[in-house]
Amino acid sequence: MESLTSDEVRYIATLANLFLTEEEIEMYRHQLTGILQHVQSLQEVETSGVEPTGHATESSTVLREDETGRSLDREQVIGNAPATSGEFIRVRAVMD
Repeated sequence: MESLTSDEVRYIATLANLFLTEEEIEMYRHQLTGILQHVQSLQEVETSGVEPTGHATESSTVLREDETGRSLDREQVIGNAPATSGEFIRVRAVMD
């Protein structure tokens, strides 16, 4: 695979809304070229007959059981809120 050009790195940076110095462009040109070469080598691996998997090894999620507990009193919740209006918690507007 050929190395990326500086113009290609600039284009990628533009798509990502990044502003790079010339030194950064050169650094990322080498790094991105290495990444793409690695991906290309992975694409050459023979995978026919291999079942798709979500994990390379057996995995199990260990979760604790849900346990009910005592809830906070309304006064405790309101007392901890940074801003209130009567019995309600005030928050910043999400939409205009």
